[in-house]
Amino acid sequence: MLMPRKVKHRKVQRGGRIKGVATKGNELSFGSFGLKAMDCGLVSARQIEAARRAMTRYIKRGGKIWIRIFPDKPMTKKGDETPMGKGKGSVDHFVVKVKSGRVLFEIDGIEKGVADEAMRLASHKLAIKTKFIKK
Repeated sequence: MLMPRKVKHRKVQRGGRIKGVATKGNELSFGSFGLKAMDCGLVSARQIEAARRAMTRYIKRGGKIWIRIFPDKPMTKKGDETPMGKGKGSVDHFVVKVKSGRVLFEIDGIEKGVADEAMRLASHKLAIKTKFIKK
């Protein structure tokens, strides 16, 4: 799974509601086809890995896949049956904040029909609405 090697601050605050439209990373840069986020939200490292596996399996290791997002925000979790107080929990997993319009994955080297189905399978693994785009 994707995670940063080192972080400046081990625990970060959750932050407010994610809103707005992406101004960076909102166009295809590497591949001919892509998967674009349609709404804002958090995407975990596990979801990214599951989507990557689904695409790679479907295209049978043909073509090339680019992952355009990286989970760099640590999320904490307190243990089960822990009473209130006693500080913040330990880091459990990493997520990425995604704004609408952000390109999540790109793919190249395969035909449109195969790319469309691979991206459809990947979109089912993610917690946000997405759409298939082409150059």
